[in-house]
Amino acid sequence: MRNGLTIADHLDRYIARNVLAAIVVVQVVLLGLDITIAYLDELGDVQEGYSALDVLFYLIMRMPWRFYQYAPVAVLIGALIGLGSMASSNELTVMRAAGRSLTRIVWGVMKPVLLVVVVVLLVVEYVSPRTEQFAEAWKLEQRQGEGAVLTSRSGWQIEGDTIYRFGAIRADNVVLDLTRYRFDERQLVEAAHAQRAYWDNGEWRLENVTVTTLSEERTEAQSYQTLAWETDLTPTQLERLLRDIETQSPSELHAYARFLQSQGQQADEPLLYFWQKMLMPLTMASLVLIATSFVFGPLRTVAAGTRVFYGVVTGLLFKYTQDLLAPASTIFGFSPVWAVLVPTLACAAAGIYFLRRNG
Repeated sequence: MRNGLTIADHLDRYIARNVLAAIVVVQVVLLGLDITIAYLDELGDVQEGYSALDVLFYLIMRMPWRFYQYAPVAVLIGALIGLGSMASSNELTVMRAAGRSLTRIVWGVMKPVLLVVVVVLLVVEYVSPRTEQFAEAWKLEQRQGEGAVLTSRSGWQIEGDTIYRFGAIRADNVVLDLTRYRFDERQLVEAAHAQRAYWDNGEWRLENVTVTTLSEERTEAQSYQTLAWETDLTPTQLERLLRDIETQSPSELHAYARFLQSQGQQADEPLLYFWQKMLMPLTMASLVLIATSFVFGPLRTVAAGTRVFYGVVTGLLFKYTQDLLAPASTIFGFSPVWAVLVPTLACAAAGIYFLRRNG
């Protein structure tokens, strides 16, 4: 009995080692291709102060984010290649003939994927949001000098009876091109524009401000060198508003969604990306089931290259389905979590069906 368990453990480790090695190779290849294409594209931004070597450094800083993006595809293709190579050498046939169940083989494939999931979740929570922010700030500082704009992505925000428009935020928490509209029962009563706003000792100060007051009788404009800005918005919240929401960590997305909901606004977009990241384990597990069903199911007799091709097509279909369901969740009013779960559950169901049919 003990010898049987020892052999089973060895087989599990052998399967896990083959699959993990294939996943690592695929991930390296994908990252290499991506950085090469991105490098050629970014060379168009080369200028004084931002050299070709700086472009390479910028892309290297962004690799943690790319690692997260390509992880599901790497798991799918890696599992196909790892299991496919074992199938081509008849190792899987020998395992099945020796009494190894299909469920146990699938579990052996899942073990290295669990390791990949842990690494991806750590990267997406603690590493990639910081490296993305630093990379963008560093690139813009190289091109624009000190005090560069952290992001040029403008944003709108509602707070009570006031609507704000923000032009950009710098790396030193200085907001540029701020416009404020204040309403009284849907009637615009005041419009103000500030050249910039800065955070000073726990409160905001506006600079170079023009305030226009509107009433039924007249319109009056006044200018101020500095003016206090009373708001509950913090530099962190503004940074989340103006920063690319896709690159934020799950904890940041959850906090941002709660903030939007507290303001009576829809939080579908941050919740969508939050669930995409938090349900990554289920996503990868469903892709592994698909990969395993390809090896043991309808594609077991085809060449390895054909299996990889079908794996790439499946990965693209999975991604495009999620991308289509994302805006559909806003239009039709269903929870963003279903935009992530539907393709995941569909992949899992298809994988289980083919495995049971051929197992």
